[in-house]
Amino acid sequence: MTRLASVINAFDTDLLAQYGSRLNTDQRRALAAMKRCRNQASLKMQVRCDDCEHQVYVPHSCGNRHCPHCQHHESEQWLARQRARQLPAEYFLLTFTLPAEFRPLWQGNQSVRYDLLMRAAWDTVRTFSENDKQLRGTPGAIAVLHTHTRRLDYHPHVHLVMPAGAVDAVRKRWNTKRAPGAKGGYLFSHKALAKVFRAKILAGIAYAGLALPARHPVSWVVDCKSVGSGDKALVYLGRYLYRGVIAEKNIVAVNGGQVSFRYQNAKTRKMEIRTVPGAYFLRLVLQHVLPKGFRRARNFGILHSNCKRLIALLHIVLKCLPPRVTAVLRKRSAVACPCCGAKMSIVQTRLRRPPSPIATKAGTTTM
Repeated sequence: MTRLASVINAFDTDLLAQYGSRLNTDQRRALAAMKRCRNQASLKMQVRCDDCEHQVYVPHSCGNRHCPHCQHHESEQWLARQRARQLPAEYFLLTFTLPAEFRPLWQGNQSVRYDLLMRAAWDTVRTFSENDKQLRGTPGAIAVLHTHTRRLDYHPHVHLVMPAGAVDAVRKRWNTKRAPGAKGGYLFSHKALAKVFRAKILAGIAYAGLALPARHPVSWVVDCKSVGSGDKALVYLGRYLYRGVIAEKNIVAVNGGQVSFRYQNAKTRKMEIRTVPGAYFLRLVLQHVLPKGFRRARNFGILHSNCKRLIALLHIVLKCLPPRVTAVLRKRSAVACPCCGAKMSIVQTRLRRPPSPIATKAGTTTM
Protein backbone atom coordinates (compact mmCIF):
# COMPACT_ATOMS: atom_id res chain seq x y z
CA MET A 1 0.00 0.00 0.00
CA THR A 2 1.31 3.44 -0.96
CA ARG A 3 0.63 6.24 1.49
CA LEU A 4 -0.88 9.40 0.04
CA ALA A 5 1.52 11.37 2.26
CA SER A 6 4.48 9.83 0.42
CA VAL A 7 2.94 10.76 -2.94
CA ILE A 8 2.51 14.34 -1.73
CA ASN A 9 6.11 14.48 -0.53
CA ALA A 10 7.28 13.28 -3.93
CA PHE A 11 5.20 15.56 -6.14
CA ASP A 12 4.02 18.59 -4.15
CA THR A 13 6.76 20.78 -5.64
CA ASP A 14 5.66 19.90 -9.18
CA LEU A 15 2.02 20.41 -8.17
CA LEU A 16 2.64 23.93 -6.90
CA ALA A 17 4.73 24.80 -9.97
CA GLN A 18 2.06 23.64 -12.43
CA TYR A 19 -1.22 24.22 -10.60
CA GLY A 20 -0.35 26.52 -7.71
CA SER A 21 -2.36 29.42 -9.12
CA ARG A 22 -5.49 27.23 -9.23
CA LEU A 23 -5.30 26.00 -5.64
CA ASN A 24 -7.48 27.78 -3.10
CA THR A 25 -6.84 28.19 0.62
CA ASP A 26 -8.83 25.09 1.59
CA GLN A 27 -6.94 22.92 -0.88
CA ARG A 28 -3.56 24.20 0.30
CA ARG A 29 -4.56 23.57 3.93
CA ALA A 30 -5.65 20.01 3.14
CA LEU A 31 -2.44 19.38 1.19
CA ALA A 32 -0.27 20.52 4.12
CA ALA A 33 -2.26 18.42 6.61
CA MET A 34 -2.18 15.20 4.57
CA LYS A 35 1.52 15.66 3.84
CA ARG A 36 2.46 15.37 7.53
CA CYS A 37 -0.15 12.73 8.48
CA ARG A 38 1.40 10.10 10.80
CA ASN A 39 5.01 10.78 9.85
CA GLN A 40 8.08 12.38 11.42
CA ALA A 41 6.80 15.88 10.59
CA SER A 42 3.56 15.44 12.54
CA LEU A 43 2.99 16.23 16.20
CA LYS A 44 3.67 13.42 18.66
CA MET A 45 1.57 11.72 21.31
CA GLN A 46 3.16 10.08 24.36
CA VAL A 47 1.49 6.83 25.43
CA ARG A 48 2.27 4.45 28.31
CA CYS A 49 1.34 0.79 28.77
CA ASP A 50 -1.05 0.15 31.67
CA ASP A 51 0.67 -3.16 32.48
CA CYS A 52 4.41 -3.01 31.83
CA GLU A 53 4.67 0.80 31.78
CA HIS A 54 6.51 0.78 28.46
CA GLN A 55 6.34 4.24 26.85
CA VAL A 56 6.52 5.32 23.22
CA TYR A 57 5.83 8.37 21.07
CA VAL A 58 3.18 7.95 18.37
CA PRO A 59 2.75 10.40 15.47
CA HIS A 60 -0.63 12.11 15.39
CA SER A 61 -2.96 11.65 12.44
CA CYS A 62 -3.75 14.85 10.59
CA GLY A 63 -7.49 14.52 11.28
CA ASN A 64 -8.36 16.15 7.96
CA ARG A 65 -11.70 14.91 6.64
CA HIS A 66 -10.22 14.47 3.14
CA CYS A 67 -7.36 12.25 4.27
CA PRO A 68 -7.82 8.56 3.33
CA HIS A 69 -5.73 7.52 6.35
CA CYS A 70 -7.95 9.19 8.99
CA GLN A 71 -11.53 9.54 10.19
CA HIS A 72 -12.47 5.84 10.10
CA HIS A 73 -13.90 6.10 13.61
CA GLU A 74 -15.99 9.16 12.66
CA SER A 75 -17.37 7.30 9.66
CA GLU A 76 -18.51 4.43 11.87
CA GLN A 77 -20.12 6.87 14.31
CA TRP A 78 -22.06 8.56 11.52
CA LEU A 79 -23.27 5.22 10.18
CA ALA A 80 -24.44 4.14 13.65
CA ARG A 81 -26.43 7.36 14.06
CA GLN A 82 -28.16 6.92 10.71
CA ARG A 83 -29.04 3.30 11.44
CA ALA A 84 -30.63 4.41 14.69
CA ARG A 85 -33.07 6.55 12.68
CA GLN A 86 -34.21 3.82 10.28
CA LEU A 87 -37.97 3.53 9.83
CA PRO A 88 -40.23 0.62 8.79
CA ALA A 89 -40.55 1.45 5.10
CA GLU A 90 -38.93 0.58 1.80
CA TYR A 91 -35.90 2.78 1.22
CA PHE A 92 -34.84 4.41 -2.03
CA LEU A 93 -31.54 5.81 -3.26
CA LEU A 94 -32.02 8.90 -5.41
CA THR A 95 -29.10 10.42 -7.32
CA PHE A 96 -29.33 13.98 -8.65
CA THR A 97 -26.60 14.70 -11.21
CA LEU A 98 -25.41 18.06 -12.46
CA PRO A 99 -24.90 18.12 -16.26
CA ALA A 100 -21.32 18.41 -17.52
CA GLU A 101 -21.97 21.87 -18.98
CA PHE A 102 -22.59 23.27 -15.48
CA ARG A 103 -19.52 21.78 -13.80
CA PRO A 104 -17.11 24.66 -14.59
CA LEU A 105 -19.67 27.05 -13.04
CA TRP A 106 -19.71 24.93 -9.86
CA GLN A 107 -15.96 25.19 -9.31
CA GLY A 108 -16.24 28.80 -8.17
CA ASN A 109 -17.80 29.91 -4.85
CA GLN A 110 -18.40 26.27 -4.03
CA SER A 111 -20.11 26.81 -0.66
CA VAL A 112 -23.05 28.56 -2.33
CA ARG A 113 -23.26 26.27 -5.34
CA TYR A 114 -22.97 22.99 -3.41
CA ASP A 115 -25.60 24.24 -0.98
CA LEU A 116 -27.89 25.04 -3.92
CA LEU A 117 -27.35 21.54 -5.33
CA MET A 118 -28.24 19.80 -2.07
CA ARG A 119 -31.24 21.97 -1.27
CA ALA A 120 -32.63 21.70 -4.79
CA ALA A 121 -32.49 17.90 -4.53
CA TRP A 122 -34.24 17.93 -1.14
CA ASP A 123 -36.87 20.49 -2.21
CA THR A 124 -37.65 18.30 -5.21
CA VAL A 125 -38.38 15.12 -3.23
CA ARG A 126 -40.23 17.09 -0.55
CA THR A 127 -42.51 18.62 -3.18
CA PHE A 128 -43.24 15.23 -4.70
CA SER A 129 -43.93 13.69 -1.30
CA GLU A 130 -46.32 16.45 -0.21
CA ASN A 131 -48.26 16.17 -3.49
CA ASP A 132 -48.28 12.38 -3.67
CA LYS A 133 -51.72 10.85 -3.06
CA GLN A 134 -50.31 8.05 -0.88
CA LEU A 135 -47.73 9.99 1.10
CA ARG A 136 -49.31 13.44 1.55
CA GLY A 137 -46.82 14.55 4.15
CA THR A 138 -43.29 15.50 5.14
CA PRO A 139 -40.68 12.89 4.20
CA GLY A 140 -37.16 12.44 5.51
CA ALA A 141 -33.89 12.06 3.68
CA ILE A 142 -30.18 11.62 4.30
CA ALA A 143 -28.29 13.64 1.69
CA VAL A 144 -24.61 13.19 0.88
CA LEU A 145 -22.69 15.30 -1.64
CA HIS A 146 -20.18 13.58 -3.90
CA THR A 147 -17.96 15.54 -6.28
CA HIS A 148 -16.02 12.74 -7.99
CA THR A 149 -16.25 9.75 -10.24
CA ARG A 150 -14.31 6.57 -9.54
CA ARG A 151 -11.69 7.89 -11.97
CA LEU A 152 -11.40 10.99 -9.70
CA ASP A 153 -12.83 13.33 -12.37
CA TYR A 154 -14.95 16.28 -11.24
CA HIS A 155 -18.59 15.19 -11.24
CA PRO A 156 -20.77 16.86 -8.55
CA HIS A 157 -23.92 14.95 -7.64
CA VAL A 158 -26.10 14.36 -4.59
CA HIS A 159 -27.26 11.03 -3.17
CA LEU A 160 -30.45 10.94 -1.12
CA VAL A 161 -31.41 7.90 0.93
CA MET A 162 -35.07 8.22 1.93
CA PRO A 163 -37.83 5.93 3.18
CA ALA A 164 -41.00 5.68 1.13
CA GLY A 165 -42.94 7.14 4.03
CA ALA A 166 -44.06 10.53 5.29
CA VAL A 167 -45.70 12.09 8.32
CA ASP A 168 -49.05 13.75 7.71
CA ALA A 169 -49.01 16.46 10.39
CA VAL A 170 -52.67 17.39 9.85
CA ARG A 171 -54.09 13.89 10.25
CA LYS A 172 -51.21 12.74 12.48
CA ARG A 173 -50.57 9.66 10.40
CA TRP A 174 -47.60 7.76 9.07
CA ASN A 175 -48.18 7.09 5.37
CA THR A 176 -46.14 4.72 3.20
CA LYS A 177 -45.88 4.41 -0.57
CA ARG A 178 -46.75 1.33 -2.56
CA ALA A 179 -46.98 1.01 -6.32
CA PRO A 180 -50.51 -0.04 -7.48
CA GLY A 181 -50.69 -3.79 -7.98
CA ALA A 182 -47.04 -4.30 -7.09
CA LYS A 183 -45.07 -5.39 -4.07
CA GLY A 184 -42.93 -2.25 -4.13
CA GLY A 185 -39.93 -0.83 -5.91
CA TYR A 186 -41.49 2.44 -7.03
CA LEU A 187 -41.33 5.88 -5.46
CA PHE A 188 -41.52 8.69 -8.04
CA SER A 189 -41.02 9.03 -11.79
CA HIS A 190 -37.35 9.73 -12.42
CA LYS A 191 -38.21 11.82 -15.50
CA ALA A 192 -40.60 14.01 -13.50
CA LEU A 193 -38.00 14.38 -10.74
CA ALA A 194 -35.40 15.49 -13.29
CA LYS A 195 -37.68 18.18 -14.71
CA VAL A 196 -38.45 19.69 -11.31
CA PHE A 197 -34.82 19.43 -10.19
CA ARG A 198 -33.69 21.22 -13.36
CA ALA A 199 -36.20 24.02 -12.79
CA LYS A 200 -35.04 24.52 -9.21
CA ILE A 201 -31.36 24.64 -10.18
CA LEU A 202 -32.02 27.14 -12.99
CA ALA A 203 -34.11 29.28 -10.63
CA GLY A 204 -31.29 29.23 -8.06
CA ILE A 205 -28.73 30.24 -10.70
CA ALA A 206 -30.94 33.12 -11.83
CA TYR A 207 -31.51 34.26 -8.23
CA ALA A 208 -27.74 34.30 -7.63
CA GLY A 209 -27.24 36.41 -10.75
CA LEU A 210 -25.02 33.84 -12.46
CA ALA A 211 -24.69 33.42 -16.21
CA LEU A 212 -25.95 30.15 -17.67
CA PRO A 213 -23.68 28.10 -19.94
CA ALA A 214 -24.03 28.92 -23.62
CA ARG A 215 -25.39 25.43 -24.25
CA HIS A 216 -26.93 23.05 -21.75
CA PRO A 217 -29.20 20.00 -22.06
CA VAL A 218 -32.95 20.15 -21.69
CA SER A 219 -33.15 16.63 -20.27
CA TRP A 220 -31.33 16.06 -16.98
CA VAL A 221 -30.58 12.80 -15.19
CA VAL A 222 -32.07 11.66 -11.87
CA ASP A 223 -31.86 8.04 -10.80
CA CYS A 224 -34.30 6.49 -8.33
CA LYS A 225 -34.01 2.87 -7.23
CA SER A 226 -35.14 0.72 -4.34
CA VAL A 227 -32.48 -0.28 -1.79
CA GLY A 228 -34.58 -2.36 0.59
CA SER A 229 -33.99 -1.41 4.22
CA GLY A 230 -31.43 1.21 3.15
CA ASP A 231 -28.61 -0.32 5.18
CA LYS A 232 -26.32 -1.12 2.24
CA ALA A 233 -26.87 2.33 0.74
CA LEU A 234 -25.86 3.97 4.02
CA VAL A 235 -22.72 1.84 4.20
CA TYR A 236 -21.85 2.88 0.63
CA LEU A 237 -22.29 6.58 1.41
CA GLY A 238 -20.44 6.36 4.71
CA ARG A 239 -17.45 4.78 2.96
CA TYR A 240 -16.63 8.07 1.19
CA LEU A 241 -17.93 10.48 3.80
CA TYR A 242 -14.85 11.02 5.98
CA ARG A 243 -12.03 9.16 4.23
CA GLY A 244 -11.27 11.09 1.06
CA VAL A 245 -11.94 10.21 -2.55
CA ILE A 246 -9.44 7.36 -2.92
CA ALA A 247 -8.41 4.51 -0.64
CA GLU A 248 -4.66 4.22 -0.23
CA LYS A 249 -4.82 0.52 -1.08
CA ASN A 250 -5.91 1.57 -4.59
CA ILE A 251 -2.69 3.54 -5.21
CA VAL A 252 -0.84 0.68 -6.85
CA ALA A 253 2.37 2.22 -8.23
CA VAL A 254 4.54 5.34 -8.22
CA ASN A 255 7.18 5.08 -10.93
CA GLY A 256 8.97 7.50 -13.28
CA GLY A 257 6.99 10.52 -12.16
CA GLN A 258 3.70 8.70 -12.76
CA VAL A 259 1.06 7.50 -10.31
CA SER A 260 -1.15 4.51 -11.10
CA PHE A 261 -4.36 3.83 -9.24
CA ARG A 262 -7.11 1.30 -9.70
CA TYR A 263 -10.85 1.86 -9.80
CA GLN A 264 -13.97 -0.06 -10.66
CA ASN A 265 -15.55 0.71 -14.02
CA ALA A 266 -19.18 1.63 -13.28
CA LYS A 267 -20.45 -0.03 -16.48
CA THR A 268 -18.40 -3.24 -16.67
CA ARG A 269 -17.89 -3.65 -12.90
CA LYS A 270 -14.28 -4.61 -13.65
CA MET A 271 -11.19 -3.11 -12.04
CA GLU A 272 -9.15 -0.84 -14.29
CA ILE A 273 -5.87 1.07 -13.91
CA ARG A 274 -5.44 4.77 -14.60
CA THR A 275 -1.92 6.23 -14.84
CA VAL A 276 -1.35 9.98 -14.69
CA PRO A 277 1.58 12.31 -13.89
CA GLY A 278 2.17 12.68 -10.14
CA ALA A 279 1.36 16.40 -10.04
CA TYR A 280 -1.87 15.84 -11.96
CA PHE A 281 -2.84 13.00 -9.62
CA LEU A 282 -2.58 15.37 -6.66
CA ARG A 283 -4.59 17.92 -8.61
CA LEU A 284 -7.31 15.31 -9.16
CA VAL A 285 -7.43 14.59 -5.42
CA LEU A 286 -7.38 18.23 -4.32
CA GLN A 287 -10.16 19.39 -6.63
CA HIS A 288 -12.56 17.45 -4.40
CA VAL A 289 -11.58 19.29 -1.21
CA LEU A 290 -14.70 20.93 0.20
CA PRO A 291 -14.85 24.49 1.56
CA LYS A 292 -14.11 24.88 5.25
CA GLY A 293 -17.23 24.40 7.36
CA PHE A 294 -19.30 22.91 4.54
CA ARG A 295 -21.34 19.89 5.64
CA ARG A 296 -21.17 17.12 3.06
CA ALA A 297 -23.84 15.02 4.82
CA ARG A 298 -27.18 16.48 5.92
CA ASN A 299 -30.41 15.14 7.34
CA PHE A 300 -33.65 16.66 6.11
CA GLY A 301 -37.30 16.50 7.10
CA ILE A 302 -38.31 13.95 9.71
CA LEU A 303 -34.77 12.52 9.75
CA HIS A 304 -33.28 15.81 10.93
CA SER A 305 -31.53 15.76 14.30
CA ASN A 306 -34.25 18.05 15.69
CA CYS A 307 -36.80 15.26 15.16
CA LYS A 308 -35.33 12.71 17.57
CA ARG A 309 -38.51 12.63 19.66
CA LEU A 310 -40.64 12.11 16.55
CA ILE A 311 -38.41 9.23 15.42
CA ALA A 312 -38.63 7.66 18.87
CA LEU A 313 -42.44 8.01 18.79
CA LEU A 314 -42.64 6.40 15.35
CA HIS A 315 -40.50 3.49 16.54
CA ILE A 316 -42.94 2.90 19.42
CA VAL A 317 -46.17 3.38 17.47
CA LEU A 318 -45.00 1.28 14.54
CA LYS A 319 -43.43 -1.33 16.84
CA CYS A 320 -40.10 -0.99 15.11
CA LEU A 321 -36.89 -0.87 17.11
CA PRO A 322 -33.76 -0.98 14.94
CA PRO A 323 -31.38 -3.54 16.43
CA ARG A 324 -28.55 -1.02 16.60
CA VAL A 325 -30.46 1.71 18.40
CA THR A 326 -29.64 0.34 21.84
CA ALA A 327 -26.09 -0.63 20.94
CA VAL A 328 -23.33 1.45 22.50
CA LEU A 329 -21.33 3.33 19.90
CA ARG A 330 -17.90 1.82 19.47
CA LYS A 331 -15.11 3.60 21.26
CA ARG A 332 -11.97 4.66 19.44
CA SER A 333 -9.47 1.80 19.20
CA ALA A 334 -6.74 1.92 21.83
CA VAL A 335 -3.02 1.78 21.07
CA ALA A 336 -1.60 -1.68 21.77
CA CYS A 337 1.68 -2.03 23.61
CA PRO A 338 4.45 -3.36 21.30
CA CYS A 339 5.92 -5.34 24.22
CA CYS A 340 2.99 -7.09 25.87
CA GLY A 341 0.00 -6.16 23.72
CA ALA A 342 -1.90 -4.50 26.59
CA LYS A 343 -3.79 -1.24 26.28
CA MET A 344 -1.73 1.95 26.34
CA SER A 345 -2.98 5.19 27.93
CA ILE A 346 -2.31 8.68 26.62
CA VAL A 347 0.08 10.74 28.73
CA GLN A 348 0.61 13.84 26.57
CA THR A 349 -0.57 14.97 23.16
CA ARG A 350 0.50 17.41 20.45
CA LEU A 351 4.16 17.52 21.37
CA ARG A 352 6.06 19.70 18.93
CA ARG A 353 9.70 19.25 19.94
CA PRO A 354 11.59 16.01 19.35
CA PRO A 355 11.17 14.06 22.61
CA SER A 356 14.09 13.19 24.79
CA PRO A 357 14.67 9.49 25.59
CA ILE A 358 12.16 8.01 28.03
CA ALA A 359 13.43 5.83 30.87
CA THR A 360 11.20 2.79 31.19
CA LYS A 361 10.70 0.54 34.19
CA ALA A 362 13.03 -2.06 32.74
CA GLY A 363 15.84 0.48 32.47
CA THR A 364 15.73 0.77 28.66
CA THR A 365 15.07 3.94 26.70
CA THR A 366 12.49 4.53 23.99
CA MET A 367 12.05 7.40 21.61
